[in-house]
Amino acid sequence: MSERLQEFGTGMSVPTWLEMAKADAERRGLEPLVSLLDGLGASIASLRAAANQPDAVDADHPEREFAVFPHSGDSSEGELRGLAHIAAQIRAGRLTSERLVEDCLARIAELQPTLNAFVTVTADEALAAARAADRRAAGGRPLGPLHGVPISLKDLIDQAGVPTTASSLVRRDHRAERDAPVTARLRQAGAVFVGKTNLHEFAFGTTSDDSGFGPARHPLDPSRSPGGSSGGSAISVATGMALASVGTDTGGSIRIPAAACGIVGLKPEWGEIPAAGVVPLSRQLDHVGPMTRSVADAWLLYDVMRGATHEGVPRGASVRGVRIGVPRGYLFDRAHEDVEACVLEAVERLGAAGAHVMDVDIPHIADTVHVYLALVLADAAEYHAATLDARPQDYTPNVRYRLEMGRYVMAEDYVRARRLRDRLVRAVDHALAGVDVLAAPALAIPAPPIGVATVTVKGGSDVVRSAMLRNTQLFNLSRHPAISVPCGATRDGWPVGLQLIGHRRGTARLLHDALAAEAVLARA
Repeated sequence: MSERLQEFGTGMSVPTWLEMAKADAERRGLEPLVSLLDGLGASIASLRAAANQPDAVDADHPEREFAVFPHSGDSSEGELRGLAHIAAQIRAGRLTSERLVEDCLARIAELQPTLNAFVTVTADEALAAARAADRRAAGGRPLGPLHGVPISLKDLIDQAGVPTTASSLVRRDHRAERDAPVTARLRQAGAVFVGKTNLHEFAFGTTSDDSGFGPARHPLDPSRSPGGSSGGSAISVATGMALASVGTDTGGSIRIPAAACGIVGLKPEWGEIPAAGVVPLSRQLDHVGPMTRSVADAWLLYDVMRGATHEGVPRGASVRGVRIGVPRGYLFDRAHEDVEACVLEAVERLGAAGAHVMDVDIPHIADTVHVYLALVLADAAEYHAATLDARPQDYTPNVRYRLEMGRYVMAEDYVRARRLRDRLVRAVDHALAGVDVLAAPALAIPAPPIGVATVTVKGGSDVVRSAMLRNTQLFNLSRHPAISVPCGATRDGWPVGLQLIGHRRGTARLLHDALAAEAVLARA
C-alpha cells in the first residue's frame, strides 16, 4: 500500500478508503484491480456491519469427548479393496510395487497430455523406490501400512530433491532440500511418490485453471474444471494415475475438487497434520489432508500423516442412531437444483437407514465470506510481498490482482475479521450441539466450464469463485473437520459430494460416520 494510504489511521470510512485505494491502484498501473476493489469495499462494509451486531450465541459450548472405536482385527469392506489391502498384498509378495507404479506411470503417460494433472512426474525415483520396496518385502522387512503404494503430492508440499513450484513461474527454479514432515511420514510408512500435481497457482483459486503450467482439466470432460485448488490431485486419484494423493485446503481446496471429481476428500481439524514444508496461503486457515477413493483409505492416510498408529477402521460401522443436522438456508439456497436434490436424497437415504435427521441453524453464517476474504487476502499478500514487488510478471494475472487486493485490507478490518472468526467458531459449535455431524453439499454446483465467469444457481447466477467456495470456507474459519463423500450425480452425470462436518477434536468420529454413510450411499 502506498505511503498516502498509510497516513490514514483507524476510523477511515469505507468510501474514503475505497477512493484512496482506487487512486493508488491507478497510480501503480493496476487498472484491472480497480473494479475488484469495489467488491472488496462492499465486503469490508458488510464486515464492519457484522462486527457491530450482537453475538447470537450466548456462550461457548463445551468440547465433547469421543469414544475410541474398537478395532475388531477384521478388515472393513472398504479396506478389502483399498490401500491397506494393496499394501498387505505387496508385503506378502502377491503383488509388486513395481507393477503398480508402472501402471500409474502408464496412466500418466496416456492422460497427462489431455488432463495436465502433474507439474512434475518422478518416474525414475518412483520406480527405484518401488523396486526397493519389493526387495524389502521379499526380505521380510516391510516399511509400514503404505508399503509400496504409489501416491501423488500437491505441488505445494516439499519432497526432497524435487521442485515445489506451487504451479507458479515465481518458483520455477525452486528445489526442496528436505521432505516436509507430512512427506517424511508418508515415506516412512512406505509410500512411493509418482509426482507433484498441478493446482491453482499458490492455491489461490477454486478452478485450477490459473496455473503457470496450464490449466488442469476434468477427467470426464477436458473443457471443464476439476475444481481447485487441489485439482491435479483429484484428477490423479479419479483416473488411477495415483492410488491416493495429498492436498491442501484453505477455503475448500480438498473438498471442492473431491466433490467435482467423485472421490473422497478429508479436511481434518486445523493443526492435526503439520503444515511445515507446505507453501502457505493463509497459515491460520491452511489444512493438509488426504484425497482418496474411499473413506477407509482417507482414514489410513490421515493416521499416517498425523503420526498415529493405524489399527484399521471399525468393522460394521452403521448410521443407525447417528444424529445428522441439516443447516438449510445459506448452504442450500444458492446451490444448483440438481446438486441440492442429490444431497437431500442422500440425507433421506441415511435417515431411512436409521440416522436421525433434523434441521439446525448456524448463527451468523452470512458473515462467512466477508470474514474469510479479509483474512485470506491479507495473509496471502503478506507472504507474497517481496515477490509481488520483484517479479509481478511471473504470476498469472488473476492471482496477481487477487494478491495485490490484499494489500489494501486495513489493520482494523483484519482485527475485526479475527474477532468475527471466533464468533463463527462458536456458531458452528452451536449448530453441532445436539447432533453428531452436519450435512450439506460440499460443492454447490457441478464442475464448471473452464474460463466462465458465472454459473447458474438456484435463484439466478453467481460468480464461479463465490459459488464454489460458499459451502466450504466456513469450516476453514471454524477449523472443524469436514469430509466430502460421493453421493450421486446430476442429471447430466456430474459427480456430487455430500459434505459431513464433525465436532472439534472429533475427526475420528467424523470418519466413522462418513464410513457408515459411504456404505449406505454406495448401495444401488
